[in-house]
Amino acid sequence: MHALIVIDVQNDFCPGGALAVDKGDEIVQSINALMAEVDAVVLTQDWHPAGHSSFASSHVGKTPFELIEMPYGPQVLWPDHCIQGSPGANFHPDLEVDRADMILRKGFRTAIDSYSAFFENDHKTPTGLEGYLRTRGIDRLTMVGLATDFCVNFSAVDAAKLGFQVTVLQDLCRAIDLDGSLKAALDGMRQASVTLA
Repeated sequence: MHALIVIDVQNDFCPGGALAVDKGDEIVQSINALMAEVDAVVLTQDWHPAGHSSFASSHVGKTPFELIEMPYGPQVLWPDHCIQGSPGANFHPDLEVDRADMILRKGFRTAIDSYSAFFENDHKTPTGLEGYLRTRGIDRLTMVGLATDFCVNFSAVDAAKLGFQVTVLQDLCRAIDLDGSLKAALDGMRQASVTLA
């Protein structure tokens, strides 16, 4: 069984949003077209409470894109984005949300960020997605969405480590590319046996 995992195609990650990924909106129609070709569709949704610990605004004297140490490891500080219930947290209006079998919200714990669809950034607190996929008999995953070098990358590597067969469709992703983060992510995904198509 084959699932399409659509990562964080939300207003704040699209042009005009608080953490806009360049041309992030250009992938939406092709993602919609792909939904008919798989057995299941899962959408992930970044879903932060106001004052989340990953926001630069939560740290005195810090600015967006600075790196700090958190109890679970290094953390990039972001502009406030995808705040629960805000228009920025909504899915892109053209994304066919009604086709989703499951919507997984992540990043809702104030003290820890969550890039991956499978684990919080401590790499051990599960989101429950693995169990959902296993109980449905799904072993092949195609991943698309935003952003290639953060949430898509972490999700793909975790899925591969968990034993899923993972393909990332690069033309249906867009990257932030912060200080070489895209190249590092692509290299890391290859090392984890993720297929880059």
